[in-house]
Amino acid sequence: MLGRVTVQEAVNAGAGVLRLEPSWVPRSFMIPGRRLKLHPDDLYSFGAQRGGINERWFSSTTQASNGPATTPDEGLSYVHPAAGGKFLLKDAVDCAGDILLGADVMEREGGWNLLCKFFDNMGPIPHHMHQSDEFAKLVGRKGKPEAYYFPPQYNLLSNNFPHTYMGLEPWTTKEDIRGCLERWNRGDNGILLHSRAYRLEPGSGWQVNPGILHAPGSLVTYEPQVNSDVFAMFQSEVEGRIVDWSLLTKDVPPEFHHDLDYLISMLDWDANVNPEFAKSNKRHPKAVRPIEEMADAGYREVWITYGGAHYSAKELTVLPNRSVTIKDAAAYGLILTQGYGKLGKAPISTPSMIRFGELTEDELFVTASAAKEGVRIVNPSATDPLVILKHFGPGNPDAEPLIRDR
Repeated sequence: MLGRVTVQEAVNAGAGVLRLEPSWVPRSFMIPGRRLKLHPDDLYSFGAQRGGINERWFSSTTQASNGPATTPDEGLSYVHPAAGGKFLLKDAVDCAGDILLGADVMEREGGWNLLCKFFDNMGPIPHHMHQSDEFAKLVGRKGKPEAYYFPPQYNLLSNNFPHTYMGLEPWTTKEDIRGCLERWNRGDNGILLHSRAYRLEPGSGWQVNPGILHAPGSLVTYEPQVNSDVFAMFQSEVEGRIVDWSLLTKDVPPEFHHDLDYLISMLDWDANVNPEFAKSNKRHPKAVRPIEEMADAGYREVWITYGGAHYSAKELTVLPNRSVTIKDAAAYGLILTQGYGKLGKAPISTPSMIRFGELTEDELFVTASAAKEGVRIVNPSATDPLVILKHFGPGNPDAEPLIRDR
């Protein structure tokens, strides 16, 4: 059993920075987009019956919800300390969360209430929603808002459908959606006829709150979200593939599995039919400090996920042949998307190809104390920028001025 002493020793050895092993997740209802740098021979490492690997989860203390065949550690991140055996980040938070996140965060949140991932698909995901707390608690789970950002470094190819259907047309009625559910077993139930698609733009993002229908497109997506894997599919066929009714009712109490009024009631109707959905929900990068000031110091940092209280995220670029010390007000996980160098004592590098089960140098976790003290990042390249995506849990003081009601 993991103890506080082991966690403290790992934190001390890394000067507040922990190296994480890639956590891969398959989805049976999707076709992998093949851009997560996982070796082609390893795409079906969980078995063909489980589906291909199309997601990589970061700094995860959340087990994937993939049905009866889900493995005990599926979706969970392992810490690889400088000395000793690996251990789950979840176990470390459970026994020593104050060391990692700070005593104040543990008292307020009770844990690392964040899940962040890349998802990568050849085509679109079925039109679906994530339950709010009100509905998720009925099945013992948390509701899930989520955000999207499309990192340019992973989107040199846009694959088959670089658009996302979001929400519903303003004139849609609940009877229209009821009709779609009644047509479930006739092939395409036509729900996309009541929605509109938005072209996806690398370097930008979206905010998607609980209860909003969305069918994410085929760009590689960086997705900070509340640490919950609840969802309900409302589309019965996508790209010729049939979506089973069980994926609509996966997180619905059994007595409501065929109650169409209940299923429709899970939708946030006003948010879905908002005539200015893009204006309310699209996100463009927002500079953390004045651009000129950051450029003189050798870096550029922008908020890429902001506006809500549940999570936030930044993109940090360290310019070629420069080094910087960056302070943050809260613990964070990170994934490197371009370049190489050092972060604190840890060497970092962007992999070209990853074998399933292998350790990489592109994913780390920075403790609250190290973040507040400041982490030195060195980019030794004479030509390439070093680019890092940083994901924060709820209550990040730096992000609070950006919170808004949308």
